[in-house]
Amino acid sequence: MRIRKLRMIAPVLAAGLILAACAGDEEVPDETPDDTTEEPAEEPDDDADDDAADDMDDAADGDLAGTAVTVFGPESSENEAGSMQDMLNAFAEANDMTISYTGARDFSDQIGAQAEGGNPPDIAIFPQPGRVVDFGEQGFTLPIPQDVLDTITPQWPEGTNAAYEAGGETWGLQNKTDLKSILWYNNQIFADGGYDVPDTWDGLKDLSDEMIADGVTPWCVGIESGPATGWVFTDWMEELVLRLEDEDVYDQWVAGEVEFSDDRIVAIGQEILDLWNTPGAVFAAGGSIASTPFGDNGGPLVNGDCAMHRQANFFAAFLPEGTSVGPDGELDVAYFPAAGDGREPVLTAGTAAAAFRDAPEVWAVIEYLASAEGTTERQRAQAARVALDAGDEDPPPSGYMSSNLEQDLSVYSELEQSFVEILQQAAPARFDASDMMPGAVGAGSFWTEGTSAVNGDKSIEEAFEAIDATWPD
Repeated sequence: MRIRKLRMIAPVLAAGLILAACAGDEEVPDETPDDTTEEPAEEPDDDADDDAADDMDDAADGDLAGTAVTVFGPESSENEAGSMQDMLNAFAEANDMTISYTGARDFSDQIGAQAEGGNPPDIAIFPQPGRVVDFGEQGFTLPIPQDVLDTITPQWPEGTNAAYEAGGETWGLQNKTDLKSILWYNNQIFADGGYDVPDTWDGLKDLSDEMIADGVTPWCVGIESGPATGWVFTDWMEELVLRLEDEDVYDQWVAGEVEFSDDRIVAIGQEILDLWNTPGAVFAAGGSIASTPFGDNGGPLVNGDCAMHRQANFFAAFLPEGTSVGPDGELDVAYFPAAGDGREPVLTAGTAAAAFRDAPEVWAVIEYLASAEGTTERQRAQAARVALDAGDEDPPPSGYMSSNLEQDLSVYSELEQSFVEILQQAAPARFDASDMMPGAVGAGSFWTEGTSAVNGDKSIEEAFEAIDATWPD
């Protein structure tokens, strides 16, 4: 019998993480609300051990003193961009060099313009494997050197970086992993209504109907994300294709062998719209689902404007300060229910670092970003920032996570450790589909046409036929 609490299901899910087949809108697509360029931060003052500093120093191949590296990515909130800069500062200080990170919500648009204009950063943090490969095959970025691969590959679950491989080369290294199959819910609403988290998708729909009948709004939903608006809809699609069909259909869909206009895919899109369009089913803080920023659902969920929200682990970064997550907190989490056929699929996403400049200092930073030392330092920094904001002894999850097998798990909370365990052990697991699809589809028509369907401007059939028309020959 499956245990419903997410922190408890890690031992239940088993086998190897399969990231090779998929990768979606991460463009995470942009999980952050503001454009931010972070300067080296004084807070939080995390005291990393001398041993960690030695490891960082050892990671550098050669003398890096006096060199400078620029990094550009989609994470732009104070906590996310700030902790990225914090972890880079730790490496820079250990090696007497300078590393600057810039985060922008419209990263996807900017990086293309920068590459075409001949002024890219030294390193870009891509949310989409499809774009990592595209940039490499177009000659904008460089293949990862074999010595770096030899160091990093054993540190991650088998197949992690297969999503970034093409033409016999690896064009990027994963530096962050997100667990998407999470149901966040309001503890008080569930306690007052005597509700339980169901084991199946059909049970979840029944629970939604029961809540509506009780005068409770089941869902908070928002799909607005600037130029990446619509990616939340693609996440729901991916969760349900993986659940209501199976991983084989999912892989064929990612590869374009199963079209969006296939009856099975259309039916799943309609399933989502039917749920969201049920009167009383959704609280949308912005007035409509398409105009509500995805990160604005934290406050309403905590305040009881809705009972449930489907979102990845990084949703923790958008919870109100002081929010407690757990059995005794304002919110708790559970595995997003599957079909009830014995499978418990997991949807993942992540970001990867790719290099535009060939230099020892660039490869040293790429290696650090993907290493156990780097991922540990990033989580340490982000957790410290979130704790500083929370101002109490029980801060919410940091919003950052990595599936690096050698990272120090002590920097994660108990809840976060269960997330990491799932990523390291779960199967079947698949990377976000839209991130693996061609850029014109995964970061283009899937978002825009999906938004048109959510808005009611097109039927799901019309929207999905339009997506098929954008698939490259």
